[in-house]
Amino acid sequence: MHHYLFTSTSLKKASEKGSRTSGIVGNFRTWKAENCKGILMPKTKILIEYNNNKKGGVKKRAFEPFQESNIDAVMQVQEQEAKRACLEHPSSQVDVFGCVNLHDKMMMTTTNGESALSVAGPRPMEWSTVPYSASQAPGPNGRQRTSSLESPIMLLAGHQSAIYTMKFNPQGTVIASGSHDREIFLWNVHGDCKNFMVLKGHKNAVLDLHWTTDGTQIVSASPDKTVRAWDVETGKQIKKMAEHSSFVNSCCPARRGPPLVVSGSDDGTAKLWDMRQRGAIQTFPDKYQVTAVCFSDASDKIYSGGIDNDVKVWDIRKNEVTMTLQGHQDMITAMSLSADGSYLLTNGMDCKLCIWDMRPYAPQNRCVKILEGHQHNFEKNLLKCAWSPDGSKVTAGSSDRMVYIWDTTSRRILYKLPGHTGSVNECVFHPTEPIIGSCSSDKQIYLGEL
Repeated sequence: MHHYLFTSTSLKKASEKGSRTSGIVGNFRTWKAENCKGILMPKTKILIEYNNNKKGGVKKRAFEPFQESNIDAVMQVQEQEAKRACLEHPSSQVDVFGCVNLHDKMMMTTTNGESALSVAGPRPMEWSTVPYSASQAPGPNGRQRTSSLESPIMLLAGHQSAIYTMKFNPQGTVIASGSHDREIFLWNVHGDCKNFMVLKGHKNAVLDLHWTTDGTQIVSASPDKTVRAWDVETGKQIKKMAEHSSFVNSCCPARRGPPLVVSGSDDGTAKLWDMRQRGAIQTFPDKYQVTAVCFSDASDKIYSGGIDNDVKVWDIRKNEVTMTLQGHQDMITAMSLSADGSYLLTNGMDCKLCIWDMRPYAPQNRCVKILEGHQHNFEKNLLKCAWSPDGSKVTAGSSDRMVYIWDTTSRRILYKLPGHTGSVNECVFHPTEPIIGSCSSDKQIYLGEL
């Protein structure tokens, strides 16, 4: 496999003069050894922009995908030589396998502190993904790759505002993300994670979304007082549920049985919808705002949580509360049912995750585990939580910009993952592979191998 090192004469001149240079790239890896700076480009075009200090203008040069024959701009180097060069110059901020440190804002610096190459902000639908590394080689510690992601960490960018929610589809091939920009983006999980569809219709932010069990539809909730259903194949809105009188904070489709959806709103109600009928088929009134809702595994009960700190279990047939779970000391921001339907995970603004035993005939105190470590802050975002497919791990959003993953047996924090520059609003596990996805108020989504 050949690699090409970019050594443009104009870039060298601009760098020598102390000019600002910036590159906008797609699938890239960056190297810096001694006086040469460059980008290894498999297939993408690079735009180099630099200031001409003398004339005061800005020049741009676009280079086509690198060819061996392009002698004046490209120098072919073997991968081992490039690795050796980086080993001899550890200050290059690139590890021996060429994995760029994106936490330093993907900025390469020269030895005298000048900016050599900085990656500009991604353009939606064009530079939508930035893989940390282009190779499938083992990482710096020799670990073999554990997933089918193109790189161990993938960065998905394109939303114009904070991202509040994201979910993998049941097959694990597509991600749906909902944002304050009022749009739902669909992304490929594999390859270069292209954003291939945008669902438009909400008149306000998208606070929550879920895939139906068969993966053909998405249900979303918004402060525009509606719950909407979307056909994933066509990208069209197929149902608008608009009977709430205030913000809709949460929604959840039934796992099995009829195509039911439950929603929770600031109007103090949870409503039950049948996708085959017009209007809500049932309303569950509460005294306070409902911020989180969820179906039981058998879809015969609804769980709701709100600003009164309690989890209420509603029997759909009786239309009444059959159980109240008390344990949180502050508002409940999200809830998630384990894959086997036995345990309910709730996230509270008291900075606790509670695991509740929802099996029949369980002991009186159903709170079996309390997990701590993540943070909520003055932003009061409805931070989500989620189970791993096998139930061995849980994850939750956190306002301290970290992704937290706990072991459910020991209650120990297994991972505390940095990278985001804003509140992490939701983290989710891939349904079949050891991949964690996270979305944040920094407008970005990360996918990472565990």
